[in-house]
Amino acid sequence: MWKEENNTLSKKFTFNNFSEAFGFMARVALVAEQMNHHPNWSNVYNVVEVSLCTHDAGNIVTEKDRALAKAIDNLL
Repeated sequence: MWKEENNTLSKKFTFNNFSEAFGFMARVALVAEQMNHHPNWSNVYNVVEVSLCTHDAGNIVTEKDRALAKAIDNLL
C-alpha cells in the first residue's frame, strides 16, 4: 500500500531476487518516461523503494503522482 507523508507518496516492493527487482525497475522506467513523470527510487538486492512527488508543483503529491503510483501497481 502506498503511504503518503512528508509531501511524498512512497512504497517498498520486495521481489524474489535482484533480477526480478531490476526487471520491475525497467518496466517502471518505461511507464514513467511515457508519463514524463519520474520517481525517486533506490534498489538494494531484491528491494525497490519508490518515492513520488511533483517537483514542478513545489515538491508535493499531485494527481501525477497518484496516476504513476497506480500505473506502477498495475505492472505487478
